[in-house]
Amino acid sequence: MNWITNYVRPKINSLFSRREVPENLWTKCPECGTMLFHRELEANLNVCSNCDHHMAISPRDRFTALFDGGIFTEVKVPEPISDPLHFRDQKKYPDRLKAAQKSTGEKEAMLVAEGEIGRTPIVAAAQDFAFIGGSLSMYVGNAFIAGAERAVQMKKPFVVFSAAGGARMQEGILALMQMPRTTVAIQMLKEAGLPYIVVLTHPTTGGVTASYAMLGDVQIAEPNALICFAGPRVIEQTIREKLPEGFQRAEYLLDHGMLDRVTHRKSMREELITILRMLTGQPPAIRADLAAPEPAQVGTTAPAPDTPQS
Repeated sequence: MNWITNYVRPKINSLFSRREVPENLWTKCPECGTMLFHRELEANLNVCSNCDHHMAISPRDRFTALFDGGIFTEVKVPEPISDPLHFRDQKKYPDRLKAAQKSTGEKEAMLVAEGEIGRTPIVAAAQDFAFIGGSLSMYVGNAFIAGAERAVQMKKPFVVFSAAGGARMQEGILALMQMPRTTVAIQMLKEAGLPYIVVLTHPTTGGVTASYAMLGDVQIAEPNALICFAGPRVIEQTIREKLPEGFQRAEYLLDHGMLDRVTHRKSMREELITILRMLTGQPPAIRADLAAPEPAQVGTTAPAPDTPQS
């Protein structure tokens, strides 16, 4: 029985057993619960096709959809001290960084790149909320400043996509010092006469909201994005009152003058092209290119049309 049990039966089971399906083929929408096929979700820029809920999207995927042909060049960011405070909570700070790098595939919480959108050259920066909550760290401060300096050097507009839970507590006061540093970088852009546009995505909170996220020449937000300094739960516990419906959401802030636009993710690229070309004094973008005419053959004439015979 050992031979049958140990060899024959597993062999038969392997032939007739069902193939395992990868677990990442379907994503459940957190808003309406619809199961979305991963290819359909990627084609729709991580927006639910049923309820239009905007899910998180990585900076690299966002830039691929934003830049012409998905082509962009990363801007080099100066490396800060890795663990200045030797901070440790449930795990060491370097171990937490390594875990975030492994799960996201990115070096840090902000990606800076340059390229063209609608043939308009820009420098762009985007935060990744999946990387320790997109928290503002020394690296993120360096990345923002590197993007602003590159924009001033190349005389290009600077576009920032914010998504953060605030300053990174593992770096303490050094993380908080990035707030005035980024504010000075924005002043450099203003003195150079370059547009600075902020796109606030869900969520943008804490020290990021209190600094560069609310200092743009044009403030745009994605639908239903949470934008605040302190979260609604903290405010309710402090004032012991029920907050209005949709409080601190993008549409609420638009109605109360805190934002200029609330734009769907699929329309964001065209919106940015229009605004950037307007602010830089360029004509409206060409929506499509005509195909080049076919070269005429030398020494040949077009055939005469057939004439009807009488």
